[in-house]
Amino acid sequence: MRILGGILAGGRGRRMPGLDKPLAPLAGRPLIAHVIARLAPQVDDVVINANGAPERFSEFGLEVIADRISGQQGPLAGIHALMHLAQERDASHVLVAPADTPFLPLDLKDRLVRRDPDLGITRVAVSLGRRHPVVGLWPARLADDLADHLSRSEDLSMAACLRRMGAQDVDFPLINGVDPFLNVNSPEDLDRAERLLAGT
Repeated sequence: MRILGGILAGGRGRRMPGLDKPLAPLAGRPLIAHVIARLAPQVDDVVINANGAPERFSEFGLEVIADRISGQQGPLAGIHALMHLAQERDASHVLVAPADTPFLPLDLKDRLVRRDPDLGITRVAVSLGRRHPVVGLWPARLADDLADHLSRSEDLSMAACLRRMGAQDVDFPLINGVDPFLNVNSPEDLDRAERLLAGT
């Protein structure tokens, strides 16, 4: 089983004006560097999905791919591009996470794979009773189904897409009292993540 890791770095970061959110400094490193460090050991390869100037991620030495579908269709377009790349690289699945989750579980892949032995269904992470739709394991063969959904559906939300795909939820525990899918969406979140990483 070959899995491509994909980091979604295309968010607009509206609550962090003046900052390119994936590159916001956290504990001496860019925010996305923490995600790379936690995701990379779990997959065969890691790529970044982002539109705009790819060279801003050059320090990480990873391939940066843009959406294949135009129109600013959000994370689903990024997942679609990652699924196509996975097919090109003979990977059966894409393990997807956003660039603003610095506490990503180190057993993310194992828990998601364990949930469905035949690996034919999209699986999405849940913690504290809340679904995290942009953290999940997607079968690459569903790329055309996803493209069809994006071209036909009036509701382009993650929730609508996951309902159509029949996605399964997989529950994750807290790690040392911290939600492993804590999102850094604001300067306040960044300060909180800094304190958590420092153990204070």
